Amino acid sequence: MKESLSDRVRRLAAEAFKFLTVGGLGYIVDVGLSNVLAYGLGSIPALLEGSPIKAKIVSTIISMAVVWMGNRLWTYGDRTTGSNLRGISLFIAVNMAGMIITVIPLGVTWYLLDMRDQLTYNISTNIIGVGLAMIFRFYAYRTWVFKETTPAAEVVVEMDEPSTVPDDRD
Repeated sequence: MKESLSDRVRRLAAEAFKFLTVGGLGYIVDVGLSNVLAYGLGSIPALLEGSPIKAKIVSTIISMAVVWMGNRLWTYGDRTTGSNLRGISLFIAVNMAGMIITVIPLGVTWYLLDMRDQLTYNISTNIIGVGLAMIFRFYAYRTWVFKETTPAAEVVVEMDEPSTVPDDRD
């Protein structure tokens, strides 16, 4: 039976809501940790001062663990990843591509434009970069990582006449 357009939109909206909720939690972990690593927090010194791309890579990897659990168990809990190894491998590959998308605007502002203040850092990577990567990840998760399985089609063959099998035992 074919799904109606309104049912499909409703299902996609619920999926997008869950994806954004899980992503929002991952975003808080990512932005908070990248800022602490790059700029410090109060009496906590910056561990990666002057290395914003390294700080962003570390924070992205930590937030990936949070997002994997949320998406695997909640957003796409009804879908299969095939094997766990396949699912995790695809998830890591998609997130590595997303991380590259995220740091490209940062690299441009930091190294090409020589804009190195905290505001520019956050706009370039945590708004522009993360926004672009989020669009990519939503498409990639639902298309490759957490594929929706379609039930096997049932084949029904109508017979015009009752089938008789000749009996060779006579």
